Amino acid sequence: MNEESIDKLFRELQGKFDVASPDEGHQQRFLEKLNASKGVVTLKREKNRWWKTLSIAASVALLCAVGIGLLNKPPTLEEQVAKISPEVSQSQLYFASLIEEQVKELESESTPGTRKMIDDTLLQLNKLENDYQRLEQDLLKGGNSKLLLSAMITNFQTRIDLLQDVMDQIEQIKNLKPYDDEKFSI
Repeated sequence: MNEESIDKLFRELQGKFDVASPDEGHQQRFLEKLNASKGVVTLKREKNRWWKTLSIAASVALLCAVGIGLLNKPPTLEEQVAKISPEVSQSQLYFASLIEEQVKELESESTPGTRKMIDDTLLQLNKLENDYQRLEQDLLKGGNSKLLLSAMITNFQTRIDLLQDVMDQIEQIKNLKPYDDEKFSI
């Protein structure tokens, strides 16, 4: 066939093409007829339409369980301490922010000569933080609240004093660096 005859054929068939979609389940019916013509016997299974409903219900139940689990989580240690003594909670926020600022300042002063001192200080601060957490646990267990609250505040003050002492030592080291040892006489 040449190109003109193909164009003519398509013009004649225009509007006569079957563009309709087959009915739902067409492929299954076709396969059943094909198998029947070959003598193959297939067992019809009744579709279980409940699986979609059950999967949606299970999803909703799972989401509800997760939501309830997130809403009913036990209060944190800080929240429990705040219930016992709101003043401690406020003091803790103040001291913690002050200590955090000083630690950042300390780490910004890090040089090869002061790195060991800074690492030791951070280790000591970590130990003091662990002691503070033990004090919080003791407070929650019903220990002597006045004594424990005093110890908690002393812990914060000790950390601040430690940081200040180390910052002073670093300043002394920085001030000694510009001088030559040869110029000093004893």
